[in-house]
Amino acid sequence: MPEAASATRATIGDSEFDRDTAVTRRAPGVYDIDLSAGWTIISAVNGGYLLAVLGRALADALPHADPFTISAHYLTASQPGPAVIRTDVVRTGRTLSTGQASLFQYDDEGKEVERIRVLASYGDLDSLPDDVRTTAEPPVLPPMDQCFGPQDGPTPVDGSSAITDRLMLKLDPSTLGWALGAPSGKGEMRSWFGLADGRDADPFSLLLAVDALPPTAFEIGLKGWVPTVELTVHVRCRPAPGPLRVAITTRNLAGGFLEEDAEVWDSENRLVAQSRQLARVRLG
Repeated sequence: MPEAASATRATIGDSEFDRDTAVTRRAPGVYDIDLSAGWTIISAVNGGYLLAVLGRALADALPHADPFTISAHYLTASQPGPAVIRTDVVRTGRTLSTGQASLFQYDDEGKEVERIRVLASYGDLDSLPDDVRTTAEPPVLPPMDQCFGPQDGPTPVDGSSAITDRLMLKLDPSTLGWALGAPSGKGEMRSWFGLADGRDADPFSLLLAVDALPPTAFEIGLKGWVPTVELTVHVRCRPAPGPLRVAITTRNLAGGFLEEDAEVWDSENRLVAQSRQLARVRLG
């Protein structure tokens, strides 16, 4: 049962997200995890959750703890159940260290299959200077009580969207035309975001946040699964406590692929994460 039902607010390090992304070191550079079915849509494990899992393994393997940039190629669809992560340290420096990691599972014939391959650079977010010069502006969303979440729609088919039970999503009504059968044709999605158990955001939950909203393809007028091919996330600073705001846009769909550019803003109006992903869409 999701911890949203609990009256006690979860804390960083002691929440369902932390338990479900925790890895166990088997040997230097080798980690085991049981991928939770709680972070799936239909039967596919969410790509942001998977990125957080690999991010935790690299945080243990590298001398720095915070992901600064992490790029993942999704090779085959991950399934709930046992997986192994293998990491390699590429370079270590005073302020940045770089590593790579791959997640493997076994297929029905017992053959090891690589699911994801990641290259990332880590550092110390708390050591960064406070100087910010930007033209970026936080998204303007209606108050949370004027936005809508999964609980406001039809009852989903059992097991079809387990991840939504673990999230606090409140979507901007202006990006919900697709849910009413009248998509706007604009590739935009905006939402308040948090974890359902009240746990505040940290760098690893930011890796989840950039890939947790409904796909922009829905508001373009497409339906069905939009699998991620590649996802790169830049974590810019440690988020302040409180709900996040996530804005995602798509400017170009061509050849059966689209890009999604995401920005994540914290309660202090700071741009705390940015991402771009390439995703495949099924036309017709």
